[in-house]
Amino acid sequence: MRVRAFVFVLFLSTLCRADIISSIRETASQGNFTQADATLLDYRTRNGITPEYIEAVSWAARGALAAKQYDQADSYAGMTIKLVREQLHNRDLDAEEHLPTALGAAIEVQAQTQAARGASEKAIALLKRNLVFYGKTSIGPRLQKNLNMLTLVGQPAPALQSTQYLGPKPPSLAQLKGSPTLMFFWAHWCGDCKQEGPVIASLSSEFSSKGLRVIAPTQLYGYGAGGEDAAPKKELAYIGQVWNHYYPALKDVPVPVSKQNFNSYGASTTPTLVLLDRSGRVSLYHPGVMPYSDLRGAIEKVLAN
Repeated sequence: MRVRAFVFVLFLSTLCRADIISSIRETASQGNFTQADATLLDYRTRNGITPEYIEAVSWAARGALAAKQYDQADSYAGMTIKLVREQLHNRDLDAEEHLPTALGAAIEVQAQTQAARGASEKAIALLKRNLVFYGKTSIGPRLQKNLNMLTLVGQPAPALQSTQYLGPKPPSLAQLKGSPTLMFFWAHWCGDCKQEGPVIASLSSEFSSKGLRVIAPTQLYGYGAGGEDAAPKKELAYIGQVWNHYYPALKDVPVPVSKQNFNSYGASTTPTLVLLDRSGRVSLYHPGVMPYSDLRGAIEKVLAN
């Protein structure tokens, strides 16, 4: 009986750890920070400071940012960063899943809060400073994404690595100068990418006669069908199957496969849409899905120049 009781208590503790993140996500998204603080305090009293707790605090920061409560967002983000750094005294950032998620989110919140307050230069400096420390960790692309959101538009597009690819051989960006180019960063597991695919296909069909080119970079993630681990060759074959099945109207679009491209463009969000003008400069940088009308308007603007 004692063993059963211990197992039951352990189950409740594990369940509580799993629930704290979803609970704070929900209450913070509703702007109920009084409840969020009470939930966090109760969890911390019962369980101490765990990686799950720290990630939950980062979700409170994100909720406060979305609510434009910038002082609150800064406070939660600062607390998250402090707690993560304390955890890193005896482990690497990527040794478990919650700490990098928490740290990446907190730095993102700090940068976006500064930008929202009109201090873009401070936000850029913050991101660059953290890229020095964390650029080679799993949060590197996320930090680069936020830096790109503040700095990339108007700049020459970073070169694409195209050693490995599916479909036609990708041209270099230098070869594409003179042609507006839409880059569609996608992932084989990404539902939002499948949602955006018909939008990209429709615009490609509509504007290809006017010179629009489309490239669809992706990368290996280490797993294939059903989330099972897959060697690179097997995963590459699976990516090809997903591309042909879900994106048949884009079968003639080159698909470079490279983690470096995702790092350079900060494509930690999929899809990420990048539109280049005729000179090869970035005209649009957009992490996430984009409605047909908005993307069409951006393309028309580039074609008109």
